[in-house]
Amino acid sequence: MGCKHSAPVSGTNANSKEYGPIRDIIGGDAASKSYPLVGPGAIMKQKNHGTYIKPVQSDLRYGCDIKTADNICNHNRHRAEHFGYFTSGPRRKAFSNAVEDAKAKNKPITFYDSNTGLPLFTAPRGRSWESFLKESKNHGWPSFRDAEVNWENVRCLRKGEAVSVHGTHLGHNLPDSSGNRYCINLVSIAGNPEGIDDSKQISLYTDSTN
Repeated sequence: MGCKHSAPVSGTNANSKEYGPIRDIIGGDAASKSYPLVGPGAIMKQKNHGTYIKPVQSDLRYGCDIKTADNICNHNRHRAEHFGYFTSGPRRKAFSNAVEDAKAKNKPITFYDSNTGLPLFTAPRGRSWESFLKESKNHGWPSFRDAEVNWENVRCLRKGEAVSVHGTHLGHNLPDSSGNRYCINLVSIAGNPEGIDDSKQISLYTDSTN
């Protein structure tokens, strides 16, 4: 079944004028120092295409399978890609190449929402490549820490599910002795940077069918 939550999460639910009415709906303040930011269950309400308005991008990165990605991101929040998915099959070379390219440029990798193309995680931050890769491989899924999360676009629900603010299932928060650890499906963060029309954001939560 993959990543499962082990404990409820805690956080703050402050509103931020910077992001307007949408922040009132999704909860949390990206500038907060209390993580994870907790969002309402309404984020994952049913929309036109499962929990989002349309299928995942058709040209996902890292060799991710489109069908698997769409199922996990939008239709079955209780499933996960298999242990070690991100280092197996065509993903192994594609992910390794991305890492080596980032290392050569002395830059971290930004991982984008497979639905919206918005940035969700940037790693490594506050640690080495070796630490990020070792932890991810040991646990079987890309594993991120608080500083590596783009909190403008990510929330955790009360039971630990990690989601994008637009309804993409990402994985779970599995805290350990080092703090919050976000165990994330690669298929959920394999998007290409695109972005979403801000004027349409509120309808994702207020419309029953879009």
